[in-house]
Amino acid sequence: MTSQRLSQQLAFLTEADQLKTILRRTSLIHDPRKENTAEHSWHFALMALTLAEHAPVPLDLPRVLKIALIHDLVEIDAGDSFVYDTSAMADKREREEAAAERIFGLLPPDQAAEYRALWDEFEAQETPEARFAAAVDRLCGMLPNYKNSGGSWVEHGVSAARVTERNRPIGVGAPALWEVAEGWIREAVEKGWISE
Repeated sequence: MTSQRLSQQLAFLTEADQLKTILRRTSLIHDPRKENTAEHSWHFALMALTLAEHAPVPLDLPRVLKIALIHDLVEIDAGDSFVYDTSAMADKREREEAAAERIFGLLPPDQAAEYRALWDEFEAQETPEARFAAAVDRLCGMLPNYKNSGGSWVEHGVSAARVTERNRPIGVGAPALWEVAEGWIREAVEKGWISE
């Protein structure tokens, strides 16, 4: 017989499987299909693990990995909001708050509180772990666009100024990674993928 706690955990994990169905605007690097949010979360966690040595301060890396794995679960209900679409971003916070309440609420209370606190920490970006996670999350979005000759930046006519503004938190959470990102932006301009 399954305990109530285990039943709640399995219900949450079943719900989390839906993350595989949320398509993003970014194409994969080695395939023209769009990535799904579960793939993004996995790649984000792998990038955080691999690039942790470039954080400006020592990190609680397991905490960063937890943030990476749960940060976009809200997209199950709220959907993926394309960051360069101002109308989609207008009510993003409200949609994601409601989603966080429902999705994390499927878990036993202690885990629900822990996962919600991790999500809130990521959103607030007040801890070194959250700032590094935000930096890697942004770099994770930039990488396929850079490797795909501008990718969704070209597809949606995004300017260098908008790419720079959106990804500036990389410099806060991981200055060494921001140097790389700025180089990608300069190269994208030079190659005509994005305008000044």
